[in-house]
Amino acid sequence: MNLLLPDLLLRRTGQQGRLRWSRSDLMRFQSVRLQQLRQHAMQRSRFLADYHRHLDAAPLKELPPMTKSTLMEFWDELVTAPSLRREMVERNLAERESDGTDPSLPWRGRWWMAATGGSTGERGVFVWDRREWISILASYARVNDWAGVRVGLGHPLSTAIVSTRNPTHQSAVVGASIRSRLVPTLRVNATDPLEQIVNQLNRFRPRLLVCYASMLAPLAEAQLAGSLRVAPEKVITASEELLPAAQRMAVHAWGVDVLNTYAATETATIASMCPMGSLHLYEDFVLVEPVDAAYRAVADGQVADRLLVTVLFSRTLPLIRYELDDSVRLATRACPCGSPYRVLEAVIGRTESSLRVAAQAGGAVVVGPNVFHDAVGPLAVHGWQVRQLPGSGLMVRVVDPDHHLDLPRIRSAVLAGLCHAGVSPDVPIDVEPVSHLDRTRLGKTPLIVPWPASGTRSRS
Repeated sequence: MNLLLPDLLLRRTGQQGRLRWSRSDLMRFQSVRLQQLRQHAMQRSRFLADYHRHLDAAPLKELPPMTKSTLMEFWDELVTAPSLRREMVERNLAERESDGTDPSLPWRGRWWMAATGGSTGERGVFVWDRREWISILASYARVNDWAGVRVGLGHPLSTAIVSTRNPTHQSAVVGASIRSRLVPTLRVNATDPLEQIVNQLNRFRPRLLVCYASMLAPLAEAQLAGSLRVAPEKVITASEELLPAAQRMAVHAWGVDVLNTYAATETATIASMCPMGSLHLYEDFVLVEPVDAAYRAVADGQVADRLLVTVLFSRTLPLIRYELDDSVRLATRACPCGSPYRVLEAVIGRTESSLRVAAQAGGAVVVGPNVFHDAVGPLAVHGWQVRQLPGSGLMVRVVDPDHHLDLPRIRSAVLAGLCHAGVSPDVPIDVEPVSHLDRTRLGKTPLIVPWPASGTRSRS
């Protein structure tokens, strides 16, 4: 029996009532939770008591931001549980990864834990108690609720998750934690051969298919080819940018909604889609502040350089104005669905996914990922990746299973987009057709790989 399920169902019932709140009701709730978090942090965290010294009465926007580097450096002073130490948690995570421990089992019977991928050299380590972990599971359950997926004792929700089985990754811990007779769960490694993934899905026949966004096109292609034979009621993507071409292919393959989510290890779900297709912020779980590179607030409708998040349920590791280097844009209008939760209009990409390339007027210009989305996306519908080479040259890798892509046209589109962004026309650009794109050890496929490759980041 899943011992977390009763608490999760109770929490889920409580949060469903918030959908009927007014905007002012939601803001009052958020204000109370924020005040409780700040008081807890000042009383229990040695680091935050010093970091926020003399700022007890200051508005949130006046508190200093916290980076992942700061969190990891002062982890032992930030944590509010005296028995926890970063070195102990790191060691336990390493042991779990090596021996394949069931990630749903709490460490010492009371702590759930996960780590970010560490592809930046800035590994993040996070720990939650039972109450916090129930909040995280409830945030993922809301994704299904907002998507209109019915679940109950008479309607068990068979769920297939194609991401990673690495026991240190939050998606693996969540997948293992929700597994029950109510939610039979199949967890599949995205790094497994596609034929093996297809066979597992065919045997399981999920009502709900959840996958990395980069797995959507390969699975949809397998369905259209007839090797994959599943009929999910909904398809949900996560952890990576959802490409429009892949979404269209999936809708054609299954004839159901493909819903995107925006989440992070540090926060759990930040936003997910309503039935009308709007990405709504989980403002009762996470307070978000879009800011520019100098941490100044960015107006709705404008693209932010990064996002500051305050996780309202965080207590073991209080996260207040924690920096995510995601570039986002909030909508200027409410969704017609009538939800009190604001709309996240776009997740543009990661700030560190931008490239510094030789400029037309000398020096260098920063090119955002949207340039490549616009140039390559419509032409390479099976997938693509841009890798920066030594000397600022670019390699555009495009998945071309049938050898039908017009490679010169793709190169011309990339060159035109780069020139429009101020890049020198002399920058070397090569287009390489491939049968598939390499994945990280966690099964992800970054769209933009700056030079050197160790400087890339991936939201885990």
